[in-house]
Amino acid sequence: MAKLGVAVVGVGTLGKRHAENLRGAVPGAQLVALADSDGMRASQVAAELEVEHSCDSIERLVERNDVQAVVIASPSKYHARGIQVAAQAGKHVFCEKPLALTLEDADAALNSVARAGVQLQIGFMRRYDAAYASARKRIEAGEIGDPVIFKSVGRDKEPPPPSFLQSNVNGTLFSDAAIHDFDLVRWLMGDEVAAVHSFAGLVACAELAEFNDIDACLVNLRLRRGGLGHVEAFRKSTYGYDIRTEILGTKGALQVGYLRQTASLVLTNAGISCDVVDHWLGRFADAYLNEIRSFVGAVLADQPVWPTADDGRRALAVALASEQSYRESRPVELAVGFSQSSSTSA
Repeated sequence: MAKLGVAVVGVGTLGKRHAENLRGAVPGAQLVALADSDGMRASQVAAELEVEHSCDSIERLVERNDVQAVVIASPSKYHARGIQVAAQAGKHVFCEKPLALTLEDADAALNSVARAGVQLQIGFMRRYDAAYASARKRIEAGEIGDPVIFKSVGRDKEPPPPSFLQSNVNGTLFSDAAIHDFDLVRWLMGDEVAAVHSFAGLVACAELAEFNDIDACLVNLRLRRGGLGHVEAFRKSTYGYDIRTEILGTKGALQVGYLRQTASLVLTNAGISCDVVDHWLGRFADAYLNEIRSFVGAVLADQPVWPTADDGRRALAVALASEQSYRESRPVELAVGFSQSSSTSA
């Protein structure tokens, strides 16, 4: 079977993981090149993974004829531009969330994809996690009746390093963290978000003040068919990486998530202890691999990728409306077409 020539743009923590997966765990892929604005970083990762080609820009990378698809894992500010460059060169694209930092940039990227006729998959990896996928199937099968309330918790053990925010190239807590939950509420509830009301603040990470950022947010959501939702995101739990979701239906409930890395429990006279998940790469290792395998397989088979570009845009619209609600201290409605410019108070 022919292999898909894939390149990775941005080889930080997550980009390197994608490259590692493509290099050794995706039979249908051939990792042919890496790119990073830090050319030395790209060269070092290429050497580690025994990849022959590396460069310092996506423009140079997409000139290669042996690259048919590009994985974009650069900082969020550059996602939309990267999609445009890749699409205009006729390359299929897998892009990490968020799709962009504004709806205008998102639409420009999606227009480029449509004109080029290439595929674009968004990196909402939780859809590829076994527990979340099982929950979706159970909901579709009617095990809990009609879903009516969605609740989620998303807590990082520690905040990102200052460099993550200093360069002003990444989004806020809403668009870089809670956006996963905004995607999940649409997917698991089978409905769209109609309105949001957010409360947020800087409560535990004083060092983020200079970046006008927050470390905690609570977002209440109203869905179009009457369902309700609540999303919590927090930068610094200190105890572990804590991701949990509950869906309440008319006939029961589903809970997804766990805090232990293993099932072991130690009981001694000093107390009871267990290990915890301490990093997102550990919690969602299989999901990151599954989503890349799905992308490569879909492109090779000329089948639709998933989650779609539209999924990426809709989750972004909810994230932007949530931030607007927090900044303006008011509820914000999302228009049916999810045009942020037409948002009004709820």
